[in-house]
Order: sequence, then structure tokens, then C-alpha cells
Amino acid sequence: MTTQINLGDIAVDVVFKNIKNIHLGVYPPDGKVRIAAPARMSLDTLRVFVISKLTWIRQQQKKLRDQARETPREFLDRESHYLWGTRYLLKVIEEDAAPTVVLKPGTMILRVRPGTSEEKKQAIVSGWYRQQIKTAVSELTAKWEPILGVRVERVFVQRMKTRWGGCNTDSHTIRLNTELAKKPRECLEYIIVHELVHLLERHHTERFTALMDEHLPQWRQLRKLLNTAPLGHETWHY
Repeated sequence: MTTQINLGDIAVDVVFKNIKNIHLGVYPPDGKVRIAAPARMSLDTLRVFVISKLTWIRQQQKKLRDQARETPREFLDRESHYLWGTRYLLKVIEEDAAPTVVLKPGTMILRVRPGTSEEKKQAIVSGWYRQQIKTAVSELTAKWEPILGVRVERVFVQRMKTRWGGCNTDSHTIRLNTELAKKPRECLEYIIVHELVHLLERHHTERFTALMDEHLPQWRQLRKLLNTAPLGHETWHY
């Protein structure tokens, strides 16, 4: 069942699910508000909950609206692309060979077959970004699993519109946003540690915060760095 709560200029989409707790989210690009609520919870109870969170909701909406966003990539020569927070100028070379992406100082070389479409170029570069993350993740999980005493069964890397990462504590799998390859490498480490700590503490409780403070004391600075970096251009569908 889906409904909506309206509080002045804020509209909150409410989805009732077979869950125990309320989950509130404010989503890009323009701060749409959603709640997943236990199936038997009343709208009056949810309205009181939303009222108690109005200041936080407005803060999150302002952050999203103020955050810089990349222009659409067209995969043309001298277009800016990023890897681990470093800017590279794109150079497209057409040749009758398998497509590749190679980095040179200050330059990202994209080799494609003649006549390759913009959509195909994007798919090639996106696949290359996924591989960069997978390689980095292998090193980072090997570092952090023994420190935290946890084990990840599988890591998925994919385009994600509303989150940098996610953790399934039942299957011990984590998901990472492809866009992380464009941000400073320490931001990826922060997200990985964040998701691994969820294997010890499912929710964002005081214990979760204490574990983050213990193992990655600078995590708040890294979160700020990640959340103030330009967002990738995306076509958003609700």
C-alpha cells in the first residue's frame, strides 16, 4: 500500500511493508522524501514522526539541491573525466581493434572501433570504472576483514541512483556505486568500512558509531568529502 503525507511544502511518499522499523530517506536529485513503514502503523503516528524530522529533512534537501552535478558526458576529445579524484582529459582514438581505456599522465585514452556510438562509449568506460573498483575492493576487503573480524561473501558493483553502497547482512554481500571510482580512493575505503561494520551492527546505532570511531576515526571527514564532491550526471526516474 502506498500513500502520501503532506506537511506544508514537503510531500512524503509512504510505502507500507512487512518490516519492524520506519526507514526515512531523502533522495536526489531534488530531495524527494520517502518512508518505508511497518504495515500496521497508523498515518497519525507517521505524521508525528515526520514532524519530528522536518529540520533534518530540510537540511538534507538543501544539501542535495546545492551539490554540484556534472554535465552529461558526450565522450569527446578533451572532455573531463575522473579516476580516484584526479582529472583526466579524454582522447578518443578510433581503430579496428578491441575497445580499451588506458591512462596516461593527465589523459584518459579511449580506443574504440570507427563509428562507435556515444551509448557504447559510455558502456565501455562504465565497465572500466567497475573494474577499477573491483580491483581496489579486493585489496581493501583483504585489509579490513581481519581487522573487523567479518567475512564478505560477494561484492556487487553497479550504478546506484540514491546510495553510495549497501549491505545485506543475511547474505554477507555488499553493493557499491560505480561512481565511487571517480571520487578520492579514501572515500571508497570509508564506504567499504561502513558496509563491513554493518555486518557487526545492522543499524546506525550508538554501537555502530562507536565501531566506526574506533576503526576509522576520520570517517566523518571522509563522509563530508564524498558528499560534497560533484555528483555524476544521471537521468532520474521515480
